[in-house]
Amino acid sequence: MVNSTEPERSASSPSRRALLTLLGASLTAVPLLGASHASANARAVGLDDPAMKEIAMKLVSSAENSSLDWKAQYKYIEDIGDGRGYTAGIIGFCSGTGDMLDLVELYAERKPGNVLARYLPALRRVNGTDSHDGLDPSFPGDWRTAARDTVFERAQNDERDRVYFNPSVKQGKTDGLRVLGQFAYYDAIVMHGDGTDPTSFRNIRKRALRTAKPPARGGDEVAYLNAFLDARVWAMKQEEAHSDTSRVDTAQRVFLRKGNLDLTPPLDWKVYGDSYHIG
Repeated sequence: MVNSTEPERSASSPSRRALLTLLGASLTAVPLLGASHASANARAVGLDDPAMKEIAMKLVSSAENSSLDWKAQYKYIEDIGDGRGYTAGIIGFCSGTGDMLDLVELYAERKPGNVLARYLPALRRVNGTDSHDGLDPSFPGDWRTAARDTVFERAQNDERDRVYFNPSVKQGKTDGLRVLGQFAYYDAIVMHGDGTDPTSFRNIRKRALRTAKPPARGGDEVAYLNAFLDARVWAMKQEEAHSDTSRVDTAQRVFLRKGNLDLTPPLDWKVYGDSYHIG
């Protein structure tokens, strides 16, 4: 899992802005500042803007839960047969991949003796497997009970941000990507994680970098995003449970083909054949 820090922020000094104004120039007219300017644009309106983050959550929920009502997913839990044990919550925390364990540990730290705390030994045992040993039959019901607790809701939000949202947005901004690119990173890390295996987010990104450069390295943003989505589709097809690539083909690529790099509503897309709209 990836730890994250707040993106570095920079700004031109007043005297430099004044000088550029006097020269009748803009930052984009100075070749040596091209990469930093692209990053500055990405930071100006990023996926971490509250309105854009809400859109991101709806987009992910359409793929993960076939619903735009992402806040209804705090209580969601099932084994979808992908070899990761139970999948649950607003971002698909899994009993077999460690992020569910981290979440329940955080919940126990903030609210000792909560209804899920007794499952911590079992979650530690099944981590890395698809086993339900020590979890069945009551864990799913207790998860749904915990989901009525605002402390547990906040814990889900915080772990989502720490493990998935913040690292992907930070990397997107570093690469000079606008909102769509940052979202493409976020959706990829949600599904694939950021481990060392070939289909992890970091290795999807490395695969894309073999054929295209991101804006921060002087590349064309559309060309780079096409390369990244190609790499993402390759990764999805390596695993039967993720082989339906519609969350890329009929969603993210739709926005990219329309040139909507800022994910500006209205948005229309499909996932698994179902149509969605954000006005």
